[in-house]
Amino acid sequence: MVKVGSSSLTSPDGRLDLERVARLVDALAGVRQQGREVVLVSSGAIAAGLAPLGLRRRPRDLATQQAAAAVGQGLLVEQYMQRFARHGITVGQVLLTVEDVTVQSKYRNAYRTAAKLLELGVLPIVNENDTVATKEIRFGDNDRLAALVAHLVHAEALVLLSDVPALYTAHPETPGAERVPDVADAGALTGVDISRRGSAVGTGGMVTKLEAARIATSAGIPTLLGAADDAAAALAGQDVGTAFAATGRRRPTRLLWLAHVSDAQGSLVLDAGAVRAVTQRKASLLPAGITDVHGSFTAGEPVDLVGPDGAVVARGLVSYDAADLPQMIGHRTGELVEEHGAEYARVVVHRDALVVL
Repeated sequence: MVKVGSSSLTSPDGRLDLERVARLVDALAGVRQQGREVVLVSSGAIAAGLAPLGLRRRPRDLATQQAAAAVGQGLLVEQYMQRFARHGITVGQVLLTVEDVTVQSKYRNAYRTAAKLLELGVLPIVNENDTVATKEIRFGDNDRLAALVAHLVHAEALVLLSDVPALYTAHPETPGAERVPDVADAGALTGVDISRRGSAVGTGGMVTKLEAARIATSAGIPTLLGAADDAAAALAGQDVGTAFAATGRRRPTRLLWLAHVSDAQGSLVLDAGAVRAVTQRKASLLPAGITDVHGSFTAGEPVDLVGPDGAVVARGLVSYDAADLPQMIGHRTGELVEEHGAEYARVVVHRDALVVL
């Protein structure tokens, strides 16, 4: 799985840079010629649409962003199609929304489509379906989307390419700043400067890339952060960029979404015993362990589970509306069933719909 950012495909004035596109295609074609499958997550649709629309810079309002994406997506894919064709490679466009990689039924369909494309020898080119986005035009600058898609297609590795060549011990322009070649775990990032922001045509920066690396590595997928200009070297396994070692095992995509993408609609405050049950014994959350309820949410929405000290310990999909929970606080399930009926026999947050943070 390879993700490339907008800044790596465009010139300083925001126009699509055909030379940069060609170099990336050549690098990916080289991987394919070695017999390996490749999926490309490519930003750049909005940037590619700026010049045709006469826009000097990336628009801020959603409607104009979507218009630029509608114009630019076709131009971007056309360039990929032409240049991959020179290597005898057929490409297929896959436009996804957040739901396509988080809702189970849509996730399965997206997986089947990607799997069939790969089976047919097609190189999928993935982007967010910017033209129909209803909340934000981007999905973490496509970095988090790439991490989730890497999980979706069972990728063996994720390569994040941008104008940032690596993670450094300080801002890259600071004298004495050194490249961090390997990251074994999150603790290794203590004191590392990640303040560098993305370019004018991109939307991300080091923060979104590190978040993507955390998502992928926690799901068992090693990740490399490197410069697009070093794409060939990175894909050949040379010592460039920053490599993040896998730290976890594959998990259901819904849990990845809960941990890294979802927005909590409220919170449940737990007593110490409930915190231990949820975090250590991997148990479901019962009404007896709740001491307070905050926010307005409905059954099925994500909520934070908070300990007595105010620290968020987990996130899960709640089984009750916020209005129903106050009367349940501190009561055992048997008592609730006896008083209110069998519909109160379900747990508040099931362990299979819960992720410890």
